[in-house]
Amino acid sequence: MTLFRTGLTLAFAVGVTMATSAGARDLRIASGAPPPHPATSHLYNGLAEYLPEESGGTMGTIFLGPEVVGLRQVKDALESGLIDVGNLLPLYFPAELPNFALAGELSLSGKDPHAMGAALTEYTVNCASCQKEMADLGIVYLGSGSSDPYMLLTKTPVKTAEDLKGLRLRSGGAPFSRWAENFGAVPVSISVLETFEAMSQGTIDGTMASIGDLLAFRLVELAKDVTAVPLGTYFSTSNFATAKATWADMSTEERGALMRAANRANANFTQRWGYEFPAIAEKAARDQGLTFVEADPALVESAAAFGVADRETAASISAERFGMADASDRVAEFIRLVEKWEAISAEVNHDRDAMIQRVWDEVWSKVDLASYGM
Repeated sequence: MTLFRTGLTLAFAVGVTMATSAGARDLRIASGAPPPHPATSHLYNGLAEYLPEESGGTMGTIFLGPEVVGLRQVKDALESGLIDVGNLLPLYFPAELPNFALAGELSLSGKDPHAMGAALTEYTVNCASCQKEMADLGIVYLGSGSSDPYMLLTKTPVKTAEDLKGLRLRSGGAPFSRWAENFGAVPVSISVLETFEAMSQGTIDGTMASIGDLLAFRLVELAKDVTAVPLGTYFSTSNFATAKATWADMSTEERGALMRAANRANANFTQRWGYEFPAIAEKAARDQGLTFVEADPALVESAAAFGVADRETAASISAERFGMADASDRVAEFIRLVEKWEAISAEVNHDRDAMIQRVWDEVWSKVDLASYGM
């Protein structure tokens, strides 16, 4: 706890330092995540670093830690004016953000982190109904990011489909729950922040999550086995949801500076969460003695097939739940963008700086700063 609080203090100090050096406009920002998580260490600390650079020193940040604004409080904090920019997780509010909910339902299609973050960014920026949803909440969208492909982090080894039967697995959303149920496991819907306690108390047998959670949420102390199967990625994010009142009060130059800083930090986040942090977590897990189980080819094949088939389920759920008559077309468009960005990400060898430039060229450079978000 002492280490956690020290981290929060340091994170807050970074925000205050950036704000002090910025001068004219200080944005109150909140990642909602603990200091070790990439949402803080690379996403929001990245914004704190890049915004003064992109604005020529006229803008800065004040960081409010998760003890002030947690992930579930971000929406309320934006609406109340407590913060100007927050890390909004749209899947907490599916009824209000059905387009994000649709994207979230397609989580099992995720393979390449940079591609998933970029695909959702391009989809959302150019989707009129997506923009209306955000506007109705008083929020301006400035990009998304993605985790690495999820794995099974469990107390007992999972090699075959038979090993999944009866396992209680923490699920971060409906598609992961469907995946678990398809293989006879029992999905348990709890916050990622509650995973450690649930595993330690025996409420769950493991989790479907980023391997980085072993470090970010101390699961390395509890998990015994790690199994890689096609489980998709978590990418339905709004990394820098900006209060519309704050955005409206900015000049086009200030909006551009925030947009450029956000685009850089989004790629920072995905690079860390999707590539670097998993490698660090894997090393820590091996050093701790966790077993990396090689999944049976039949399980890998059936898991991948389920992910593709689940796209139809995602479309039918969105049509039924949100009245999206064109849900199938939206799914097809999003998958087209995923394939486009998978090719681009592979072309640049998943390089962060190259992705920053490509997302800027393909998406943000085409945005009219005077009208966007208004």
